[in-house]
Amino acid sequence: MSEFVAIHHQAMNKPIQPTQTAAFYIQSILSFGLSLSAVAIGVAYLPVSGWIRAFLTVGVLYVVTSAFTLAKVVRDRQEFSAVTTRVDQARLDKLLAEHDPFKVDA
Repeated sequence: MSEFVAIHHQAMNKPIQPTQTAAFYIQSILSFGLSLSAVAIGVAYLPVSGWIRAFLTVGVLYVVTSAFTLAKVVRDRQEFSAVTTRVDQARLDKLLAEHDPFKVDA
């Protein structure tokens, strides 16, 4: 039983590895830059007055900042969930390791 706990304890202490590759990271950055540039060029060359162009620019910036905020909140919630699961699992492992099924309480 203690060998299982030792092996499982080692597995619990492994750092979480990111699942994305460097190529995916670079592709995401380039895609974001290209899409933001395309929208900026589209708004700049749109045949409308300055007020409409300014409104569209503020709207695009608001959508971009909201998307970053949403992504951060989702990531933080996922990380918290993963950490909570690991802590709960470690507590359960400790209880199981310390439990003696043959111990008789007086």
